[in-house]
Amino acid sequence: MEMRQYGNFGIMLPALGFGAGLIGDAGMDENYVGYFVNQIVDRGVTFIDTARGYGLSEERVGRHLSWRRKDYILSTKVGYNIPEFQDWTYDCVIAGVRQAMQTMRTEYIDIVHLHSCPKEILEQGAVIDALQKMVQDGAIRVAAYSGENDALEFAFQSGRFGGLMSSINMFDQRSIDAVVVPAAKQGTGYIAKRPIGNAPWKHASQPIGNYCEEYWKRMKTMQFDFGDEWLDVALRFAAFTPGVACSIVGTTNLDHLQKNIDLVNKGPLPTAVVQKIRTAFRNYDQQWNGQI
Repeated sequence: MEMRQYGNFGIMLPALGFGAGLIGDAGMDENYVGYFVNQIVDRGVTFIDTARGYGLSEERVGRHLSWRRKDYILSTKVGYNIPEFQDWTYDCVIAGVRQAMQTMRTEYIDIVHLHSCPKEILEQGAVIDALQKMVQDGAIRVAAYSGENDALEFAFQSGRFGGLMSSINMFDQRSIDAVVVPAAKQGTGYIAKRPIGNAPWKHASQPIGNYCEEYWKRMKTMQFDFGDEWLDVALRFAAFTPGVACSIVGTTNLDHLQKNIDLVNKGPLPTAVVQKIRTAFRNYDQQWNGQI
């Protein structure tokens, strides 16, 4: 697996990371989860991204992976849902980081993101101050922001975050030129979420109410048809977007995981294909905002 620098923090991330939301499902067999997450790390996917809001995900990361903490880079997201604390406050962020450390059985967390924090809260500064306090205390290595659109641009322009995360895929490209490229030039670490856009090509007709419905409509408007190569093209487009250190994909299937690894290991798409995808987005763009 290709390893890349994440900003200027001495952190190396694999080109493909693991989005741990799906392992938060309480219905999953605990023994399988333990086997699965260790296989992920064994196969070179050594970046684990979770969040307080992902069910049992943090708890399971701690239970099954804390014994080999030095083998992977750990990221989580905070800012909300801490009993006795108001969401999006200084104290809530501090408590969220400490709770995450306890839950995941770790003495530090490599990257902590404010999880889709509204712009108006960011502008007040307290939640950012809290993350930076945790950096100063050695609880976290990088203070980061995960979000979209105006809030993402504010987070970047503030210069107060060492890392950023946003949706980057064939159908969600607005942040590439606006944030990803300039952020990389300034030494900001960048992670791409939703690199395959929730796979809208799997639906023959508009998947009303489905998480990928908006991306399905964009796909049709852009008039793309990559046949049997959809996954290949989509994943490699995001993974090799200039400035992106790591693209995170969620799965609970080892065959799917290995296929994703094999695709990323093929390297970048041909330049002509990338240009076709970028041009189509620009030509058909209908003020398509980043999907949260």
